[in-house]
Amino acid sequence: MGNHRGYFRGALLFLALAVLCPAAGGPISDAVAEETYHLVIRGGRVVDPESGLDGVRQVGIIGGRVVALSEQPLRGRAVLDADGLVVAPGFIDLHVHGQDLKTSRYQVMDGVTTALDMEAGAYPVAPWYDSREGRSLNHYGVAVGHIPARVALKHGLEIGHLNTNPEWAKASTKFKEWAYEAVDDEQLTRLEALLEQGLEDGGLGLGLGIQYTPAASRAEIFRIFKLGARRGAPVFVHARFSGNQAEDGGVDAVQELLADAAASGASLHIVHVTSNGLGQTGTILDMVDGARARGLDVSVEAYPYPAASTYLQTAYFDPGWQQRYGISYQDLMWVATGERLTEATFESYRKQGGLVVIFMIPERIVELALRTPYVMVASDGLPFVTGQEHPRAAGTFARVLGRYVREQKLMSLTDALRKVSLMPAQRLEGYVPAMKRKGRIQVGADADIVVFDPDEIIDRATFEEPMQFSHGMVHVLVGGSVVVRAGALVEGVFPGQPVRRGRVPVD
Repeated sequence: MGNHRGYFRGALLFLALAVLCPAAGGPISDAVAEETYHLVIRGGRVVDPESGLDGVRQVGIIGGRVVALSEQPLRGRAVLDADGLVVAPGFIDLHVHGQDLKTSRYQVMDGVTTALDMEAGAYPVAPWYDSREGRSLNHYGVAVGHIPARVALKHGLEIGHLNTNPEWAKASTKFKEWAYEAVDDEQLTRLEALLEQGLEDGGLGLGLGIQYTPAASRAEIFRIFKLGARRGAPVFVHARFSGNQAEDGGVDAVQELLADAAASGASLHIVHVTSNGLGQTGTILDMVDGARARGLDVSVEAYPYPAASTYLQTAYFDPGWQQRYGISYQDLMWVATGERLTEATFESYRKQGGLVVIFMIPERIVELALRTPYVMVASDGLPFVTGQEHPRAAGTFARVLGRYVREQKLMSLTDALRKVSLMPAQRLEGYVPAMKRKGRIQVGADADIVVFDPDEIIDRATFEEPMQFSHGMVHVLVGGSVVVRAGALVEGVFPGQPVRRGRVPVD
């Protein structure tokens, strides 16, 4: 009976939209103009990256949906003034490890209405979703993580989401087999079953961090690609190698991924291309461009910073890292204290375990990725624990709009909004139909909306002081609920809903 009631409510809403709501930007009936909406966003410049709408409109919202776009005034029980401001779809971050309330406060102030971890992911998946219910400012979701599934296989530990599990932060310096021990045929079959169970439990795809699991053979990774193809699930990958070297560098790593995608038929998404590619990023993008032109379903993301960040105790810093990345100890910042490392402190902190910021990405490479049309933006933001983590968890999206759109004119506003909203939604919507309602401002779309000042929007988070809210984000709506009003967080509201394959109702 519950399902029938859900379908009935959905049908009623569909009929209401059909009767009340014209196409975006078209003439509006007197009945719509006289309707009283739950919320009206009044007089802003509405930009919809999919339809091309870019004009002053009134946005009428009922419940969690956009139900009217009008050139005429609309009546609302509540009204948000957007005169002189841009009204755009809420930003979708496909790659954020800060799946916690503390980090999400900074993310919504940066315009992120949907925060997903599609790289590291989680295992098991179902308990992780249960743990977030009713406790999130923005919508949330995860891929099925190859790393936590490997930990379960090798150590019998169910760590869930590794980046926000404090117990795993301690254990990761002790347990190493998950990263450095190969799997035999029987274990690979069990590993595949774990990953498939995660998909059954609603995981949004398959997430791999191959550089952190050097013992994962090419055969193991190809098997996971074949699972993704069989289930229609996209595969999100941190490539096997990083760096500029001719062998075992960024180009080699992406060649493996493109070959696996071509041979399996799986959909491939390459995360943070600039930090893996470094000086080879241009060649990698040429390769991806050619693959896409020949029919492969491949997408790419980047973040707008000249520094990466990861855990010092991982395989990322196995011997030879200086040569791989073209950096030295002084290019590493220990986030707990802000100090630059020496050989002695590197060895000490590597045994202890913890985060470093890695200054290694040339600015020209950042700009190259951002101006490439098919490269979308994702933060790779880590949870704020010490308060000195990489600023990308707080400032990624305002930095794109302020620094690269307004100041440097590297791309148009519409192109930038496409990279942070529509393109991420499209990357997932073939597997997760609920994403078809996100990344747009159209009648019937989810009311995940940002309202910002295009003349003021900018990031304030720095490497020295990362926990600073972005400036210029005036209003933010998540599912029709206001979480940022007049530039300030609204306290005590948790409207975030799970984004979950097969688990998100139509209404």
